[in-house]
Amino acid sequence: MARRIGMYFAWDRTAEAGAPLGDLNNRLPALFELRRQFWPRYEILAEAPGGQGIDGFLRAVFMQNFALFGEQVAKATGESVGHMERRTSAAETLLTDAVLDKYDTLIIISFDSQRPQAITPAETEALRGFLARPETMMFVCPHHDIGDTDELPKDAALKRQTAEFAHHGDVTLPGQQRTGGFAVSLMAALGAPVRNRFGLRPAATEHGDPAPFRLAGEDQQRLLTDVPYLNLHPHLPHYERLGAGETALEVLVRQVVDPGAPPHPVVPPGSLFDAVLQARPEAGLGRLTVCDTTLWTSVFGGLEGLHVFWKNVITAQAR
Repeated sequence: MARRIGMYFAWDRTAEAGAPLGDLNNRLPALFELRRQFWPRYEILAEAPGGQGIDGFLRAVFMQNFALFGEQVAKATGESVGHMERRTSAAETLLTDAVLDKYDTLIIISFDSQRPQAITPAETEALRGFLARPETMMFVCPHHDIGDTDELPKDAALKRQTAEFAHHGDVTLPGQQRTGGFAVSLMAALGAPVRNRFGLRPAATEHGDPAPFRLAGEDQQRLLTDVPYLNLHPHLPHYERLGAGETALEVLVRQVVDPGAPPHPVVPPGSLFDAVLQARPEAGLGRLTVCDTTLWTSVFGGLEGLHVFWKNVITAQAR
């Protein structure tokens, strides 16, 4: 029987789209900004549905980045990926038993940009029930946390954010883009707290492919069988395990920070960061994996490896 795969975008889409453009921090780019930064690459989107603001970017660019994964799922299973958003202008979709019963694999995309989204106790219990089913898998995917300078004075904060910006080199980002609050609240509620830290540039080979990852533990779910590498998104998070998270979770994948990148203010180039975590068998969290949102997208390189990774997810067997 084909796996039933659902993708849950844990944001308030109306709040994301309505973020004030005058505040550069903690928001997604507007479509007109992207067109200006990469002119003339995106001129085909000059009259895109959704307009030239943030909503236009979400419709024409961001959501399209996940389309190739959906196409691979549909081709392999004959079923489309279930698409859910936590809050839109039309509806609220919480993670209830009724929602979760429709799926065997749940992928939680936590790209929420400091517009508070926190899991409820009822949802936590529903997710525990979901993870207890022998056929289920869950991927919790908080993105980066760039420009965290809450405890620094203004001058030091700007200096650190400037160094982080130079390190990842992505001109579409502001000095601060802190994402993933829903995923962080979810993992804490499950008793396996993590923190998504920084935005680190991963190393590449001399041929421009992503550098091979370092397997740090037993691949319990065989997600990485025949996967040569992951992707080259320029700002990947380090997943720090906090408190009980160290007992409940183990590191599955470590990646190398690009030795040739401008120095990061905290993490030295050439060092390893924890890129993928998995629940320990004794933790009672079933087949739970923590990884980056961009492992489900198609625009940051490493497609050869991602296609194999997706195939392994799609064809995974029950415990």
